[in-house]
Amino acid sequence: MSVASSRTANPVSDVTFAAWSRERQQRIESVLERVLPAGAGPAARLAAAMRYATLGGGKRVRPLLAFAAAQVSRASDARVALAAAAVELIHAYSLVHDDLPCMDDDVLRRGKPTVHVEYDEATALLVGDALQSLAFQILSQPDFIENAKVQVEMVHLLAAAAGSRGMAGGQQIDLEATGRTREQRPELSELEFMHIHKTGALIRAAVLLGAACGEPLAASERAALDRYARAVGLAFQVVDDVLDAEASTATLGKTAGKDEKQGKPTYVTALGRAAARELAEELRAEAHAALAPLGSRAGRLGSLADFIVLRKF
Repeated sequence: MSVASSRTANPVSDVTFAAWSRERQQRIESVLERVLPAGAGPAARLAAAMRYATLGGGKRVRPLLAFAAAQVSRASDARVALAAAAVELIHAYSLVHDDLPCMDDDVLRRGKPTVHVEYDEATALLVGDALQSLAFQILSQPDFIENAKVQVEMVHLLAAAAGSRGMAGGQQIDLEATGRTREQRPELSELEFMHIHKTGALIRAAVLLGAACGEPLAASERAALDRYARAVGLAFQVVDDVLDAEASTATLGKTAGKDEKQGKPTYVTALGRAAARELAEELRAEAHAALAPLGSRAGRLGSLADFIVLRKF
């Protein structure tokens, strides 16, 4: 599928894209099953909770982005699967911690009780810690990639995306902005800055890590992927904000409407639903424009940009 055709097609009805997505979702599930500790041994409860938090749910958007970006650099699926698993483990850890009473205090995630509800708060805290360390254990294993310099760069990229200058920093900004009056809420530029870090950093890491698993890319090609990742990262958050305001809890698999109840700054509160949807479409167009120089190798990335913006859950 060309980039141009992927932009006009709805990937939900695109059989080829749907089959490709299902196959890679199954692949990443299999890898996660393998790398997660078995629910036995002296820390059996922690192992079981790690599996509970990670397996059997989620859209796996970040792993899909890694697999799609890997097509640009002609990487092998086996290597990409490990990088994708590392990103998904970081994502899973962030959800476990986000749901804790000291953060968003949510009771539902992916259609089932959150980890601290199903187990307890202390176990949930350890689950997040353990999932994060497992991600770096996978990415740093000696036989992961032949080029040690590239491997160190990949570890550095994921660490930066997860830390204070990425996801964790964005979450802190979000916490500080929650509960403010309408007059005190962040400007649109501040909201964008927050989500480039909170949501976008890990999405960018997924794209760049997938591409790093294959042949070296030219600086212009890496820059194109970076522009694409920025656009889809923001688009993902914009659509998430709209869905939180419009969709049901049953559809989302998490508590609907909680952003508004908690006084969180969102693109819906900043722009309204219609304008937020328009912004998502603009970001979708930006993502496709960024991919144009990469040609047919970026076809799956184009379809994923469509999926992210057009999704209903």
